[in-house]
Parts: sequence; C-alpha cells; structure tokens
Amino acid sequence: MNYNFDKFIDRVQTSCVKYDLRQTVFGKSNVIPMWVADMDFETPDFIRDAVIQRAEHPIYGYTFRDLTYYQPIIDWMWSHHDWSIQRDEIIFCPGVVPALNFSVLAFTKPGDKIIIQPPVYPPFFSAVRDHNRELVYNHLIQKENAYTIDFGLLEEQAKDAKLLILCNPHNPVGRCWNRSELEKIAQICLKHHVLVLSDEIHADLVLPGYRHQVFANLSAETDQITITAHAPSKTFNLAGLATSSVIISNPELRTAFSQLIEKMHLGMGNLFGSVASIAAYLHGEPWRLQLIDYLNENIRFAEIFIREYIPGLQMVRPEATYMIWLDFRKFIFDDETLKNKLIHEAGLGFNPGTEFGPGGEGFMRMNIACNRSTLKDALGRLHIMLSEIPVH
Repeated sequence: MNYNFDKFIDRVQTSCVKYDLRQTVFGKSNVIPMWVADMDFETPDFIRDAVIQRAEHPIYGYTFRDLTYYQPIIDWMWSHHDWSIQRDEIIFCPGVVPALNFSVLAFTKPGDKIIIQPPVYPPFFSAVRDHNRELVYNHLIQKENAYTIDFGLLEEQAKDAKLLILCNPHNPVGRCWNRSELEKIAQICLKHHVLVLSDEIHADLVLPGYRHQVFANLSAETDQITITAHAPSKTFNLAGLATSSVIISNPELRTAFSQLIEKMHLGMGNLFGSVASIAAYLHGEPWRLQLIDYLNENIRFAEIFIREYIPGLQMVRPEATYMIWLDFRKFIFDDETLKNKLIHEAGLGFNPGTEFGPGGEGFMRMNIACNRSTLKDALGRLHIMLSEIPVH
C-alpha cells in the first residue's frame, strides 16, 4: 500500500498543542507551527482500525498488558536493532519524559550530579532541576556544521557523577551516534560507575545511510548500567496515547524503577495506547519505510532551497529525527529579535535554540514532518524575511 504524506490534515480545534496553542505560545494564532515534535501526517490506517475495533466494545474498564502487548516490542527490537530482550525487562511508562523524571528519582538523590549534553531536549534540564539534583553540562562540540562529543571533558565530569542522560539519537542536532562514539561513552561510564539513561525515542527515525545503535546492546557490561527509554509515539505519531517502554536488564535497577511506577499507581496505562502500540509494531514497517523516504526528501528539499536561496543560513543536516537545526548566527540578530521577526514578519513558529540550553544561542529548531507544500511555504517565508538582512 502506498501512503499519501502530501495529504493535508486540519488539526485546528482538536485540542492540539501544536496548532491550538499558537496564540499562547507565539502571541499569534496564524503562524505555521513547526515546533513541538509531532507530525502532521495522519496516524496510519492499521492503527486507527485497531483502536476503532476496540472502541466498538462498549466497556473500557480496567485492563492489563499480557504477552500480546510485549511480544511485538520484543520482536521489533530484535528485527530492527539486533537487540534481544525479555518480557520481564520491559516496564510500562506513560511517556519518555516521565521516564526521565522517574529515573532521576529512582537512581539518584538530591545533590547528585547528572550529566547532560546540550544543546539538548528541554525536559532533560527540568528532570534534573525539578528534583534538586545538580546539572553538569557536557557541551557538544560543533565542527564543520556537525556535532561531536567532548570525551575529555566527559572523563573529568564522570568522576563524581551518578547518571548520564544520553539523547540517542540526539534532539535537536540530529546526530545518530555511531558505535565508536557510544563505546567511548560506555568506557568512561563503566570506569567511573556512572549509570546511563538512554533516551532512544527517535531510534526508528534514522535516515538513509545511518544505523541506530542501542546503547545497552554495546556489551554485556553496558547492558547492566543502562536504562533505555523507547516508544512508538514519534515513529507512528501516537504522542497523545502516553505509552512507552523502559527496558532494564539489571534486576536491581529494574526493581527500583518498577517500585516507583507502582507507588505512583501509573502502571496500568492507557487501554488505547496498548492497542495502538501492538498494531504499530505488528504492522508498521511498510508505513515507517515510506515515512522515512518522505522525511528524507523533505530534508533534501530544505537543504537545496537554503543553499540556493538563503546562503547565509546554515542547516545542520540530521542523521535521524524529523528536526532540522538552523544556524542564524551569520545574521545580525539577538535571540529575542530573531524569534520576534520569525513570528511577526515571517509567520513562522519554530523552537528557539535557547530552549535547548547552552550552545543553542543563534539557532532555531524546525520540524519538517509536514506535507511538502507546507514546507515550501515556510521556506519561502523565511527567504523573504532574510533576503534584505546583511550577513557577517
């Protein structure tokens, strides 16, 4: 079956964060919203059909997850990531962001040092600060329009840290960390007894030419220090169903995390999230492959357009995710001026780079998971706004 990613879906007045909160977030209700990380593509038919079929049963009472829920996750991890996991290693969690917070609570105590690698997804910061832990910045290094890890700094920081929160693949810079890079992280963390929470929510959105490496699957030793967060929500556009998995092989760590989930009575989850997850992992591969092709073409289109029409703007080409990281630093703007010009002159709603912490100054994150006509419109507006602005 061929899926139509060019189809326009009207999301207005559906209590949609991306569209219906534009006035609140941007102070303007008619910007093109290319910020929050969900897609404007319709959820695939096999997932909708499964949810509708279950919804036709007239009772939505208490439910549990049996092997029909877990086996598709196990099979997906093996077929897509060569990762062999067991049923009892998978813990339900109502989202990857909650998993960040639960991990901080389960595995650290107030005052402990937790390493993150900015510029990075904003909830990494709050998961540490909100629980009175100390943030340690292992700043990514930008070289020739790509990002690398400062391993020397990480070695020093790991000496007295308890936890590293790894974004794998990385949001917003789009790196699909390779095995060699991850092995260097693992070596440092094993040496200094640092646990690793690996956020792998974008693992199934790796672009052609790259391959995702599960951090836990590097070695038997790495497996024992890793908490892996994974979900079908980004890949299949299911964020509203609050269903994810935390995968932990180490029984001591797994017990600590599980007990926290149970104490907060969050283990039951969402009936329809379970149904959608099963359908996604059982039937989703043809749709996912077509999605990746479409996203890759959107990225290629943006890259060519920017190079030809907005040469002062630098685009960091992603290796994974559906985000592009745009570098406006050649234009004479401060961050607030840039944000206001994008909103009020171009009618564009991006994520300011400053939201992603140190290293985000002068950048914007742009979500290109939309139909191509919307992308063309947005880039055209950006071109008009920047065409008369001097660069330095």
